[in-house]
Amino acid sequence: MELVVLNNAGEDTGKKVELKDSIFAIEPNDHAIYLDVKQYLANQRQGTHKSKERAEITGSTRKIKKQKGTGTARAGSIKSPLFKGGGRAFGPRVRDYSFKLNKKLKHLARKSALAYKAKANKILVVEDFTYETPQTKGYAKMLDNLKISDKKSLVVVAETNKNIYLSSRNIKGTEVITYDKLNTYQIMKASSLVVTEKSVGLIESFLG
Repeated sequence: MELVVLNNAGEDTGKKVELKDSIFAIEPNDHAIYLDVKQYLANQRQGTHKSKERAEITGSTRKIKKQKGTGTARAGSIKSPLFKGGGRAFGPRVRDYSFKLNKKLKHLARKSALAYKAKANKILVVEDFTYETPQTKGYAKMLDNLKISDKKSLVVVAETNKNIYLSSRNIKGTEVITYDKLNTYQIMKASSLVVTEKSVGLIESFLG
């Protein structure tokens, strides 16, 4: 698959980039995408939720009324979940939601997500760019020139650039990420994938 390289003004530079079929034109695997997205979202969960159960409640353990003859249900402790102020039955506990996936499956999921974007013509290749200082207006103008300012976009760069990140931070609906941090969830979430010219080859070698 061949794509033209655009500049920051959204104009054709005359250069073209060949996208490898082994990365951008595979038969997508929906289940691999599902598992990778599920892992990504699970890893975001803190898992610090906690409520006190009856063994953790401060209170008397004496039997609050006699076993028989009251006409009501038997009760052994004021800390029972049946009473106000008692412990919660089967409440949430602190836990780790993360789980592992094989590297090959994760790479397959990323390739599948990229294949979907390529098939839908949602990938734009732009010339490598940088900013000497943070330029939110300049970054916003680039998105406008590429005609994706009103869509969710993911910009993939070759290396970490603090000024590009700071330029994009206050703009809603766009994210900047380096090629090695590319993940299935963000690819699928974005309406348009903007890839710098240099990062195309790096993505192919990283996933290949």
